Amino acid sequence: MTAPAASPAPGHDRDVTLLYLIKQVELAVKQALDDVVAAADLTTLQYTALTVLERHPGITSAELARNSFVRAQSMAEMVTYLLGRDLVSRERDPKNRKQYLLALTHQGQQVLDGLFDAVADIEAKMLEHFDAGQTEILRTYLLRCRQSLSGKAPR
Repeated sequence: MTAPAASPAPGHDRDVTLLYLIKQVELAVKQALDDVVAAADLTTLQYTALTVLERHPGITSAELARNSFVRAQSMAEMVTYLLGRDLVSRERDPKNRKQYLLALTHQGQQVLDGLFDAVADIEAKMLEHFDAGQTEILRTYLLRCRQSLSGKAPR
């Protein structure tokens, strides 16, 4: 005899899980970002890589790939493109001559600065029905979710 199917936990609707809602938000954000960064002839992944370099200048391509949510092979191609557009620079690591360190160029910073307001508008629109306290609570909860799944402390 088979046991009856377990019913969903109280407060859980099988049609709309939190994971599904998070994915929907991710896709909506990506579409909005795609539209904004296309004006600078960038993809959302390229824009993400530039913002990572803005926060963490002097990292390797492998570190950039991990922080930008792409594979090392994809990052190698992306770095070549960004170097060709003079948006990033690459210098040998003085501590390890076998690796290169990446940083934003002045032109790369200008591109990010030019996109700043439009990207901020996306976030403002997403949070328009939240007050400052609710926004901070959402940020805290999302950081906790990320930490729980990755096992890493928040960055």
